[in-house]
Amino acid sequence: MEVRSENNIQVRCDKIPGQVIPRTRLQVWFFRVCSSILLWTCLVQLIAVAELWHPRLLTGLTNRISWITRPPLRLQHSLHSPPPLVPPRNYKSNGFLKVSCNGGLNQMRAAICDMVTVARLLNLTLVVPELDKKSFWADPSDFEDIFDVRHFIDSLRDEVRIVRRLPKRFSRKHGFQAFQMPPVSWSNEKYYLEQILPLFSKYKVVHFNRTDTRLANNGIWLDLQKLRCRVNFQGLKFTPQIETLGYKLVRILQEKGPFVALHLRYEMDMLAFSGCTHGCTVEEAEELKRLRYAYPWWREKEIVSEERRQHGLCPLTPEEAALILQALGFDKETQIYIASGEIYGSERRMAPLRAAFPRIVKKETLLDPVELQQFQNHSSQMAALDFMVSIASNTFIPTYDGNMAKVVEGHRRYLGFKKSILLDRKKLVELLDLHQNGTLTWNDFALAVRQVHENRMGQPFLRRIIPDKPKEEDYFYANPQECLCEGTNCKDLLGPGSSSITRQ
Repeated sequence: MEVRSENNIQVRCDKIPGQVIPRTRLQVWFFRVCSSILLWTCLVQLIAVAELWHPRLLTGLTNRISWITRPPLRLQHSLHSPPPLVPPRNYKSNGFLKVSCNGGLNQMRAAICDMVTVARLLNLTLVVPELDKKSFWADPSDFEDIFDVRHFIDSLRDEVRIVRRLPKRFSRKHGFQAFQMPPVSWSNEKYYLEQILPLFSKYKVVHFNRTDTRLANNGIWLDLQKLRCRVNFQGLKFTPQIETLGYKLVRILQEKGPFVALHLRYEMDMLAFSGCTHGCTVEEAEELKRLRYAYPWWREKEIVSEERRQHGLCPLTPEEAALILQALGFDKETQIYIASGEIYGSERRMAPLRAAFPRIVKKETLLDPVELQQFQNHSSQMAALDFMVSIASNTFIPTYDGNMAKVVEGHRRYLGFKKSILLDRKKLVELLDLHQNGTLTWNDFALAVRQVHENRMGQPFLRRIIPDKPKEEDYFYANPQECLCEGTNCKDLLGPGSSSITRQ
């Protein structure tokens, strides 16, 4: 205490210890820092000791966290977090390969796998493929709108160099014009090595303006066949937006029990271009014909619908599909997901199928319209959702063997030969007509349908090879047998006994 005199008045005042407050704050912060360091040190030591005693001691906790932060379903190729980047393959590039894919989602998917394989064979640098925007579907989606482009590039970098775009010196702004051509369909390595590779020495950049079925199904080197599989099953991953919504669809379906994915390809484009009008009104048949004539690139204009149907070349109608599903043993309680776009004739044609199977659903009825809004007018992105659901379904049944049916079939084989009922439409049309005209009773019809499909449930078998007729033989992506087994197990799985089980 201090006594001071001011104007003859004695004033008593206490001294305030000026260093007390700063010193106290410094001590608190010092204590906090030391405590944090000590806690982190203890935690690190605890983890190290736990890993030493039992490497899986903490697995349960991390798995629970992962389960919360990720959707519950993961297909085999996306179960785990991405592996570390593999070292890039070191090679001298012979040039740049630019490709423009044509067709729907799954035709383009197969083409992308083929083009990566061609780039690997010829030691080229592949430019991220362009997708079809001019076909019937007029989908404006780019590659990165459907597929995870970074994953595509990184996951294949030990095989082929992939770039997002050509270097500036090869752009039109600099007066460069790439050489364009469509490769010959169903070609083997010899064609690409002898006919295509020399073009890169001359032009540096070659643009394939058509890519559908440009690589042979059979007779390709085993390593290249396996690369086609690797691109398909591992390299092509949908965008997070598509995957998130696709997994949600699957989760909703699985929570309600087992489900069938019915690829009901009774859509306007299919009927128009195939010329199949069975069950349509006269006005509808004329509308489909006009649509076919509106597309100059479609060569076949005059088509006799009934002839095509009798040869098994038409998709089943919704009414026919209902009868076949019942004959195969599916009852009214079966949950059926319609994996397709808008059915031609809408609810009028769907009524018999819905009456037979009340638990019919589609993505539009399972999801909020707001969730699907971002995919509207993007048919390939909508098809990607159907693709994911079809892969995950308990049973997959396509009513037409188009590109989606074939690619999904092959993917389900890769995932362990999941049940896929591959309909023999030629035989079914015969049985349907006999039943509907009263020749076959229901019991005889159902028995015959089941007998026809005993060996068409997605079992292992060898691809059928037809020399000089590649369009008629089994499609590689429907049955990629080179990628389904290893070593001596292949003889047991795809041996002589199974080779006779082929589709006619």
